This record gives sequence, C-alpha cells and structure tokens, in this order.
Amino acid sequence: MRTVTTRRAVLEAADPSDEQLATMVATSLGARRAELVTCRAEVFPYDLAAITTAGRFRVHGTAVVDGSARRPYAFFVKVIQSWPRSPLFAQAPEPLRVAAAHLVAWRTEAEVYGSDLAARLPAGLTLPRAFAVVDLDDASTAIWLEWIPARRLLWDLARHERAAYLLGRLAASPSVSPLAASAAGSRTPRIFADTWLAHVVLPALNSDELWAHPLVAATFDNALRERLLAAAAALPSFLDELDDIPLGAAHGDACTRNLLVTDTNDGFTLIDFGFWGRAHIGFDLGPLLLGEVQMGERPASVLPYLEAACLPAYVRGLRAEGSNATQTQVQRSHALLMLIFAGLPAVPFEHLTAEPTTEQYRITGQRAASARFILDLVDATNPRPRPSPVPPRPSP
Repeated sequence: MRTVTTRRAVLEAADPSDEQLATMVATSLGARRAELVTCRAEVFPYDLAAITTAGRFRVHGTAVVDGSARRPYAFFVKVIQSWPRSPLFAQAPEPLRVAAAHLVAWRTEAEVYGSDLAARLPAGLTLPRAFAVVDLDDASTAIWLEWIPARRLLWDLARHERAAYLLGRLAASPSVSPLAASAAGSRTPRIFADTWLAHVVLPALNSDELWAHPLVAATFDNALRERLLAAAAALPSFLDELDDIPLGAAHGDACTRNLLVTDTNDGFTLIDFGFWGRAHIGFDLGPLLLGEVQMGERPASVLPYLEAACLPAYVRGLRAEGSNATQTQVQRSHALLMLIFAGLPAVPFEHLTAEPTTEQYRITGQRAASARFILDLVDATNPRPRPSPVPPRPSP
C-alpha cells in the first residue's frame, strides 16, 4: 500500500486498520476494491459541547479504485460515549450523578445508524449512510458516516416551513413509529423536570443570588422573574396536562444545525440522533424555532413569525400521515414543551461562573426575550385561562 497516514494520532482508538478503511472506501465509492494512496484525519471544528460526544473527525484522501482510476474519498467519524465519561458530567449535582448516569441513552445514535430508518423516512428527509458502527469498549462507539457536503446558509421562513412540514410527517409516520418506539431514550418532560429542573434550575430561580448576578440582572427584569417563578409553581399541572397529549416520533434536537441542507434536493439530511425516540407531538418545533436564538445567531423578535409559519406546516405534515391531532392541541403541547426544556432554563447557567462578556450580555438578552415569547404562548394557549377580574360596580 502507498498510504501516507496521520490518522492514528488524531483518531486514537477509533482508527481502523488500512484494510478496514480500504473496504469502507470501496463501499463508499461503489467499487469492488480500493487501494489507499493518501489518508488524513482532522478534528472537525464544532463550537458546542455535547455530553455524549467524545470526538468529531473528517477522514479523507485518495484511493486507486478497481486497479485503475484514482478517486477522492471522505468520511465523517463521530465517537460517542457514556455521559459519565464526559467532562460535563461533573456539572451535574453530586446527588444526581448516580441516577443521571442512566438517564442519557448514549447508544441511541449508534442504534439509529444500524437500523433501516433511512428507508422508512418520509420523502424529503434522509440521514447519512453509515459504513461502520464499531464498539471501542463498553462505553464508547465510533460511527463512520458518509461525508455530507452541507451548505451553510441563513434559513428563511420558507425553509423553516418546509422543515416543520417534514418533521410533522416524521412525527406521525406509521413506518417510522416502530423504530421510534423501540429507542431507549428517556428525555421525557417529567424526567427532565424531576432531575435537571428540580435539582438545578428551580432552586436557582428561587434564590436571590441568581437574580443579583450582573449578567442576569441586566437582561431578566423583575416582571420576567415573577412570570418564570409562577410558571415553575405551575409545573406539576403542566406535566399532568402533557400526560393527555399523544406521542409521535421525534428527532429530539431538530435545530437547523442538525437538518443539513445540500444541493442534491429540497429536503434535509438529519444528523445527531442522541435524543431520538418517542415524544409528545410538537416536540421538534421547539428546537426548530429556538435553536438559533439560543445560540445568538438569530434575534428573538423573529419567533412570532416562525411560529406562524411552522405550526400550521407541522400540522399539515401530521395530517399527511393520517394524524387527527388539532392545531390547538399541537400548539399547546409545543408551548408547554418549550417552557420545560427552554423557557424555565433560559438563564445561561453555563456563563455564570466567569466575568460576563459583551457577547454573553447580547445572547442572554435574546434568551430573556425568547422566555417572554414562550410564556406568552403558554398563556395564549391555556385552555383554562384565569378569569378576568370583575370590575367594581359604579356607585349609585
């Protein structure tokens, strides 16, 4: 072999033999055999930490295919791991760690890529082809995927609407449903509320120390504080309300970063299936609307427009797969789910231990605005609104 490789130092335990890599290259290029000529592995840059991701890499090079043509090849390699192996595990409160170690089903993504989900997805959605899913040990796995030449662009309303429609179809698809139902994920609203909210978020919201922090004091006003505390007090009733909402398939983190756009079609390539499984209908609308706002990449002022476009599109997707869920029902579910997973935890706890920067003030201000939007939507969709105060009778 004429291989020039630097991949061992980058991939470490995830590095296959030249023979194994050559087999994957041949398969990816639709050839009978491939001889590696060059190979390089690079850390794939990504600015978000993930509790079950140990590494992301691009492996690429050239190979002689079927003894004649020299062709380029490329793979995306993702190494997943159990949560206790992540440095972020230390951020979980000590009393939660034993239970928390079992809350995140870290193998879900490997199971998705080892399944036939791609053949079951509605037209317009796909996922990268997996060439190998290799257990490195009992708590980590390497997934070798096709390289997706994704386009980087700012989504407009039409693209959000298209994504919402397809996510609605995904949620109600009879073909997809069995695979979602068999997923081992446990990121339900009640479990999230009983763990992270109960032990981290709610105690902080009820402390004066949080609201005195310069970053929070400058962006979360007293009115918003009172509304968040009122919503926290109503959390048990919100969870009971969600018990009556039907379930469907959900990507689990359907933000724009995880719906890749390519030049090959007008649909999306789904990636990052760590929270894949069954969820209340409307779940995927939250990340679709909020993802870029929470990252500071889009102002919260667009949320009403995204809501107006995406909600009916999602419901049309449900209808296309035979669901009878109403738009009112989906919007209420979607509002409560956003409150639990994004509204109550809107304060950026990850930025409270260091001196705030100008950028953090800007992003936190957008999170505060998104929290107001979510609380407004929860109020607007309340099937049992508070009665209006009775005006006093005029004096005779």
